[in-house]
Amino acid sequence: MNRNWFKLLAISLLVVALISGCSSNNSNKGNSSSQPAASDGKGTSVPEGKPATWIADRKIKGLVFMGTDDYTEDMNPEIKAKVKELTGIDFEIQIMKADHSIDGLIAGLASGDLPDFIAFYLNNSGRPEMPVILKAAREGMFTDLTPFMKESKVYSKYLEKGYLPIDTEYGVMFRPEFNGSTYFAHMNINREGGYTTNIVGGPFIRKDIAEALNVDPRTITTTEQVYELAKKIKAGNFKDSNGKDVTPIGPEYWGGLSAGSAENGKLFNDLEWGAPDQRIKQDKDGNIVHEAETPYAMKKVEFISKLLKEKLMQPEFFTMDESRATEGAVNGSWAIIANMHSMQDFNQDVHYLPLGPIKDVDGSTQMKLAFKSGYSGWAIPSTTKNPQDIVKFADFLASTQGKLLWKYGLEGRDYTMGADGKPVVKQEVIDLKAKDPNEAKKLGFDGVGNSWGNILGSTDNDNIADFGEENWADKLNAGKSKGADIVAEYVNWKEQRKNALVRDAYTPTAFLGEFDRGTELKAALNNYNDSLIKAYYSKSKEDAQKILDNALKQMKAAGLDDYLKLITEKNKDPKTVLGF
Repeated sequence: MNRNWFKLLAISLLVVALISGCSSNNSNKGNSSSQPAASDGKGTSVPEGKPATWIADRKIKGLVFMGTDDYTEDMNPEIKAKVKELTGIDFEIQIMKADHSIDGLIAGLASGDLPDFIAFYLNNSGRPEMPVILKAAREGMFTDLTPFMKESKVYSKYLEKGYLPIDTEYGVMFRPEFNGSTYFAHMNINREGGYTTNIVGGPFIRKDIAEALNVDPRTITTTEQVYELAKKIKAGNFKDSNGKDVTPIGPEYWGGLSAGSAENGKLFNDLEWGAPDQRIKQDKDGNIVHEAETPYAMKKVEFISKLLKEKLMQPEFFTMDESRATEGAVNGSWAIIANMHSMQDFNQDVHYLPLGPIKDVDGSTQMKLAFKSGYSGWAIPSTTKNPQDIVKFADFLASTQGKLLWKYGLEGRDYTMGADGKPVVKQEVIDLKAKDPNEAKKLGFDGVGNSWGNILGSTDNDNIADFGEENWADKLNAGKSKGADIVAEYVNWKEQRKNALVRDAYTPTAFLGEFDRGTELKAALNNYNDSLIKAYYSKSKEDAQKILDNALKQMKAAGLDDYLKLITEKNKDPKTVLGF
């Protein structure tokens, strides 16, 4: 998607321009099933005989512009009936299938025939969907959510000063141009700032190999040490589970470019100028520059080229598909896995140990955390009848009671309630998921892989406080949580978290949407990522330098210098400070 979104955005600007002409003529076909609301969102009492969670006797239908790998449209009949019993809502979602989710979003907005709500990817204000939905909001296609949020219990927190991260508050939802109104809800906001789990990510090394070489993986903190270690691994003639020679450095557990980045920043961290998906950072003199303008680009090329030429790195490191990369990890074919995390099922016996962490370009290994961050969003079309019902329903799903339903299922069937008032997952459900995941998924809740409630309800998150465990079934599923706990103790995670740097900031590329040449520059930035790969495999240092020089020229022609000036000014404003 990263390589093609700028093309799609160009189309969207043409398509969405038609929206204002057709939105006023919409017949609200997508809402024909809506019934009059039982309340008006202003504190009207619940009808006699109905539970306190009652909203209205109606159907709510949503169209989701996200992948089927992330969300599920099928609901379990018993779960669906319980939702109806508690709220009166007959809930239904449909996933818009498209090669790229943004294709579906553009087509859906252009049709003007939308259901009660829509949902879409939205990591931050720099996400490619943002200009598309922002254009639609400016054209009056969405309902102002602020009045309804004021009357809610959970979503009203979005209106409290300091609850939202600054990008969500000023870049996504309550943009200054909207004068207090908001037309989309940013999701997956944690209740507490700086919150993180004890899941450890990054490069991992086979424990038996580290022990055989008498190496403490935690002492490997530079790429030069990685290189020396890789040479020792090659000389050691270690084998995988099939009796074949191991590769010293293998790809990410999830594969190469399919994992979404040009190369793994965790393993080569001291050669990465900023995050791999940004490559923009402030230098020691306070200047904000791109990686291509620093010596680090060529340093990285020289280092990786050396690994490839000496056969210390899997030759398909940057392109291997996920299935082969995962198979290599499971078989122990990679002595070092470039990136994975401590919750991987195959490593719950901790036969792979975390490596490093590798220092960053500033020489630090300090843990860095975002104050809070968001993921995905939803909006209510202006054609929707009684929009307050949708906000009330989202508020119910975001409550502890609502989350318990869509995260844990039905009490008695899927879990029991412990003495502490927290859910205890039934062992038979855990066993079913392990034996037949597809059958378990039919039970219809998030713990078994059915994420219907996540779309409107996953926000104000604090699983430990609400459910007594970070992940579903941690209390009983010792195999999965135990391994992560062992790894966390091994790296002294608690001390790292205690000393972590927590920042509330924008990403450096978050303002491409308001830059007049944003689409061209985004294309040039993506081309730089591709050029890096070509440079790694070039025949000589001179050829590699030419490739990088050409990529830099293209970025400058697309307005890189002006964009860096723009974000330098943004960085001076506390409301738009950047994180590097």
